[in-house]
Amino acid sequence: MGSKQEFRAFYEREHATTRRVLGAFPVEQAHFRPHERSNTAQSLAWTFVAEERMLLLALQGKPVLGSGVGMNPPESWDAILAELDRVHDEVLAALDAMPGAEIAGTVRFFVAPKQMGDLPARDFAYFMIHDQIHHRGQMSVYLRMAGGKVPSIYGPSADEPWT
Repeated sequence: MGSKQEFRAFYEREHATTRRVLGAFPVEQAHFRPHERSNTAQSLAWTFVAEERMLLLALQGKPVLGSGVGMNPPESWDAILAELDRVHDEVLAALDAMPGAEIAGTVRFFVAPKQMGDLPARDFAYFMIHDQIHHRGQMSVYLRMAGGKVPSIYGPSADEPWT
């Protein structure tokens, strides 16, 4: 997978699944945390917005670190979802505006503990989506523990069987 179109299709599929998981979370449980060292569900949800913003900056050829992308989360769950939707639309527009068939350029980012390096922007874009998939797994556990119903992710769930 290397072309913008392949990435766009992958991105849209994964975003739709993430959006279903976040949309299923019981809003009244936004401050739920499964352990004292864990983030709240609301903070974890904001991580998706921050990563979408970093992805957007990378696609625009701008630095992703030091830009304050994760700062100032809104107070409400609905505002987080609205911001996620807004940034998602901006990412799609940035992909469409990129010249050529490939995601080009480099992104300066962490490559090891306390070590920075240059990554191909294409690799960084896929890294952001895979990291969101990781956090979506966390969110699905939060969702179950908070009393919500886990939607289908890559197949049936106990709450959304396919049969």
